[in-house]
Amino acid sequence: MPQEKTVGATHAFWLAGRQVTGEDTFDVTSPWDGRLVGTVGVPTDAQVEEAVAAAYAVRDEFAATPAHVRAAALDHVSRRLVERTEEIAQLISAENGKPIKWARGEVGRAVSVFRFAAEEARRFNGGEAQRLDTDLGGQGRLALTRRFSKGVVLGIAPFNFPLNLCAHKIAPAIAAGVPIILKPAPATPLSGLVIGDLLAETEGLPAGSWSILPVANDKMPALVQDERLPVISFTGSEKVGYAIMDSVPRKHCTLELGGNGAAVVLGDYASDADLDWAATRIATFSNYQGGQSCISVQRVIADASVYDRLLPRIVAAVEAQATGDPSDAKTDVGPLVSEDAAKRVESWVKEAVEAGATLLTGGDRDGASYAPTVLTDVPADATISREEVFGPVLTVQKVDGEAEAFAAVNESKYGLQAGVFTHDLQVAFRAHRALEVGGVVVGDVPSYRADQMPYGGAKQSGVGREGVKFAMDDYTYERVLVLTGLAL
Repeated sequence: MPQEKTVGATHAFWLAGRQVTGEDTFDVTSPWDGRLVGTVGVPTDAQVEEAVAAAYAVRDEFAATPAHVRAAALDHVSRRLVERTEEIAQLISAENGKPIKWARGEVGRAVSVFRFAAEEARRFNGGEAQRLDTDLGGQGRLALTRRFSKGVVLGIAPFNFPLNLCAHKIAPAIAAGVPIILKPAPATPLSGLVIGDLLAETEGLPAGSWSILPVANDKMPALVQDERLPVISFTGSEKVGYAIMDSVPRKHCTLELGGNGAAVVLGDYASDADLDWAATRIATFSNYQGGQSCISVQRVIADASVYDRLLPRIVAAVEAQATGDPSDAKTDVGPLVSEDAAKRVESWVKEAVEAGATLLTGGDRDGASYAPTVLTDVPADATISREEVFGPVLTVQKVDGEAEAFAAVNESKYGLQAGVFTHDLQVAFRAHRALEVGGVVVGDVPSYRADQMPYGGAKQSGVGREGVKFAMDDYTYERVLVLTGLAL
């Protein structure tokens, strides 16, 4: 039976559907208090090769696995995640530093991802028929289009959602009958290994159809280059993502990269209730996950007519965020993933203040924890204006009108999602047309994501889309079958 991922235990990894150990191990520690969370086996080069060879060998067998078998396995994982919610949430919180209330929410999202994948497995690849006798040369001909695997997927997951973003790699692959090798983040491998526990309880998935390997980052270039892995699904930093794509230009790469999400508050969003709602949502989602989300609110762009009333509300709501021990259910904001990450955020804030920005609240660091922070008057060329802070820091700027607000959103090199607080439906549609982002959320922050919707960015925020159905499309390609001599 698979090991349970209890805090402090030693954990094997998953090679071609079976649990194994390597020759070496590494420790996973809590960013909150430095305690040992668990010890993880490290795959040897020979074990990595075995996993790749097994996945490559099982391509056709897995593609031919009946949809009901794949769907049943995905349904099982979804149900078991529900049953083990509290245990898994405690593990996420321990290794990631995520407040327990957000960790429980992450497990709930992974439950949905596997359920959505089970549903998509049952309806995927049904085929689309197209009659071809619309031209003389096509008389008696019918085209049937179906989707087929591009080949084994190499999935590379980040630390900030250590369960759910592993789910977003694995679940669509199984739903589509595509083998996958998943690499969880080195800082947070334990949550991803839980998925292996649950998949190992299922029946009917071919050995080799999935592996979960906590491979060191310095071993990844060889895997990225391996011709048996033609599809790469990467979530992480802009620098690493584009380095991967540049190194393998003929592979299919899906890159879900960074952002510096903007929340636009326009002049018609002006009642006290409106501004209270906007301030509360902005404060919550600039700081949840310690700001370590690609779609956290980093920039607030407020119309001049509401700016003076909105700003103090934002500051008060940010100061009301409870910081501290992530295992405490009352904690809103825990530590960043490491002290180095907190030091980087600290240096960016200091640089902005020295360049003329005004610090309204926050700005303090204690080890890996950084206080929720609000800045105004930030120079456009400051690092914190141009890059993704990935920490609990918010900048607020004043603009005159819709056009200037939308231009400010588009000044960024990133384009993941944007939020627009407005009641005007015409403005909503203009925002959808004008904003250079992958998603526009009206009446809320850019941090909203439903796991079944297409999710991804424009510009330097990546290429391709996640969301179960859309990831399945990325893992497969269309193939046309032309039937001749039919009586249509």
